Amino acid sequence: MRDQCAVPVSGPGGGDAEGVFAPGHLGDLTRHLPVELVDAVVEETRTVQRRLWCLPSRVGVYFVLALALFPSLGYLRVWDKLTAGLGARPRPSERALRELRRRLGPAPLKAVFEIVAGPLAQPRTPGVCYRRWRTVAFDGCSS
Repeated sequence: MRDQCAVPVSGPGGGDAEGVFAPGHLGDLTRHLPVELVDAVVEETRTVQRRLWCLPSRVGVYFVLALALFPSLGYLRVWDKLTAGLGARPRPSERALRELRRRLGPAPLKAVFEIVAGPLAQPRTPGVCYRRWRTVAFDGCSS
């Protein structure tokens, strides 16, 4: 089974933290959401894999975020984009990716959002406020 995994497995914790899915290997996602943050959220929400999986929960968080970045692509094409910089690696089946997403559930993604969401600019930054109101914009609204 180990030779069919998309990530190197090393022990009860799942994927090897220093292996394929270490910081920097998933491109910009790990630059903005460090592996340590994702691991802490997965642990806090109790969605850490209970047994040795080829696709650990940490990878599931990054995969679901990548699905949001590429909404018109299927699971396998999103996986290919997510792991493009890793070289030739076995690709998991679409079923394995669906199971990973189901196993993960919404809790870790909600927790990640609550941690990282917020205004980017300070109220004193020019153009951020009009009088006493913070200016906001909504993308994709139709009215």
